[in-house]
Amino acid sequence: MKKVLTAVGVTAGAASAVLLAPAALVAAGFTSAGIAASSVAAGMMSSAAIANGGGVAAGSLVAVLQSAGAAGLSAGMTAAVGSVGGVVGGVAGWFLGRDKKPPKPPSPPCFLSSEN
Repeated sequence: MKKVLTAVGVTAGAASAVLLAPAALVAAGFTSAGIAASSVAAGMMSSAAIANGGGVAAGSLVAVLQSAGAAGLSAGMTAAVGSVGGVVGGVAGWFLGRDKKPPKPPSPPCFLSSEN
C-alpha cells in the first residue's frame, strides 16, 4: 500500500503542479498584459529594480516569472514544475503510507527473561 500511495502522490503532485502553475502566476500578478498593479509581482519588480539600480535584470526571477505569465510555461519550465510537484507529492504519499506505530521490539528468549 505504501508504494501505491507514493506513486499516486507523485502522479497527483506532478499533474496538479503543472495545471496550477499558470493560475498561481496570475494570482501573484504575473499576467499576459504585464505585471498587475499592487500585486506581489509589483512588489517583487520594485525590489528587483531598486537592487539593480532602476531596472530588472534579464534572467532574474522576476523576468522569468513575467515571461511565464505572459507566454505560458516553456517545455523546460513545465518539466521543472512537474518534477518539483512530483517530489512533493511523492513525499506526501510516502508519509501517508507509512506505518503509524513503530514495530515492537522482539521479545527476549525465554531463558533470558526475568520470570525464571
